[in-house]
Amino acid sequence: MVDVSLRQLELFAALPHFPTLSAAAAHLHISESALSQAITSLENAVGEQLCVRRKARGLTLTPTGQDFARRARQIVAETHELVLGAGREQELQGPVRLGCYSSFATNVVPELLEGFPKRHPGVTIEIMVGTNEELLSALEAGRLDVALVYDVSLPVGYRRRRIYATELEAHLHPEHPLAAHATVDLAELADEPYILYDATPGIRNVTDAFTARGLEPRIAAKVTQIILVEALVGRGLGYGLLMSRPNALPMSSEGRPIVIRPFDPPVTVSHVVGIWPADMKLTPRASALLDFAVEKLGGYGRADAAGVPGVSAEATGSLPG
Repeated sequence: MVDVSLRQLELFAALPHFPTLSAAAAHLHISESALSQAITSLENAVGEQLCVRRKARGLTLTPTGQDFARRARQIVAETHELVLGAGREQELQGPVRLGCYSSFATNVVPELLEGFPKRHPGVTIEIMVGTNEELLSALEAGRLDVALVYDVSLPVGYRRRRIYATELEAHLHPEHPLAAHATVDLAELADEPYILYDATPGIRNVTDAFTARGLEPRIAAKVTQIILVEALVGRGLGYGLLMSRPNALPMSSEGRPIVIRPFDPPVTVSHVVGIWPADMKLTPRASALLDFAVEKLGGYGRADAAGVPGVSAEATGSLPG
């Protein structure tokens, strides 16, 4: 019989998060020697080397170790779910760790944090806001249950659920000539000063949109915050191109009005989706949170937005312009 404890699996599952054994030990509140002994015990049980421990080069997991850490993470998560669910079939209990892409977090997180705990008071939501790269890394490391991101440039190996439709829109100063129009053609803005939201996947979206029409934008400024794009537009310094967001007010942070117009023909039509690793099963709490997000936000967006499967095994990283 293999003598391996759940605590040993918990410790090893956490190792991919840290560059050195000492850093891992400090975070896990265990001595470095005790952590080293736990790893050695696992290696003896497995019969293979799981990691390389060098003081000069830090901690490196072997290919077997990487797979072992991933599978250990699954076992630990399923064990926690078993304990949480025992005798509590009628009410959800425990945490759900939600990641959200930074550009639309202020438009969706408040609604979820306000309404979901009222429906499921036994569930606590932990929020991480970050870039695509940060959220994907956290999902792979098991630090998040699910993340809300744009369905653009996603790597393979993720399941996904559509939350709401989104598309690129023009943000204009109220006195801009096109502000009086119901819709805008991208070609009408090509020669205007453009305030670029300098973040992925937004840059790729805009570049592809102009290229597809044989156009090139006249960039007046590059900024890394949406509120700054809107502030500059509100002062009449140029126009902005931003993905549509629920609960968004047509106003800059300085209280200046902004006119938001859809494109005709549409540009960069996509969706915000909830994603999680294909080899991980959603917890009942995370699944309930996605259900709630669809209920509250799913009706947002134009009805003719391009569809994606409600849940699919993999996202292939399509680039919708």
